[in-house]
Amino acid sequence: MANGGDQGFFLGMMASRRAQERRAAGSNGQQRGGGTLFNIFPKMVIPMIVYVIIAYITAATGGTEAFVGSSETAGLLRENLFTIGMVRGGSWGLSTGDILLLLGLVFLFIEMVKAAGSGTATIMNHALSMLVFVIALAMFLLLPLFATSTFFLLMMMALLDTLAGFVVTIVAARRDLAVAD
Repeated sequence: MANGGDQGFFLGMMASRRAQERRAAGSNGQQRGGGTLFNIFPKMVIPMIVYVIIAYITAATGGTEAFVGSSETAGLLRENLFTIGMVRGGSWGLSTGDILLLLGLVFLFIEMVKAAGSGTATIMNHALSMLVFVIALAMFLLLPLFATSTFFLLMMMALLDTLAGFVVTIVAARRDLAVAD
């Protein structure tokens, strides 16, 4: 008991002291890791808002038929914004939908990096990310303007953000508990 138990006790005391120092540094007005609004705000909502704007602008310019189906929205998302000539001939085009998906991937990466925390802001972010996914799922299932492959893939990114965020937070919390033991 003198060797094994003492070592675990001292590791727990060191972890407790580090946690107290972190709390004290936070209460002195120093912010670590950015502001809490940045940590709470789910970034995957940004490409979805851009999609909503594109869909409703397309619907408004297309007349009342656009609200019945998503063909005008899907057509706009498939339109190439620009093409790049390739070295061996041919060209590669980038469409509006591709740019939205690229934007979604960038924000998904940012969310995965932020998910390593286990604080209150991180838990709130995961809850809001779940809300973003649920709203996106309802929009996909109920509103014809959102029945496109681009929106489906954005919705799946929101689901991955939610699931991976919870998993990464649980693993990080277990690691923190293991250090404290």
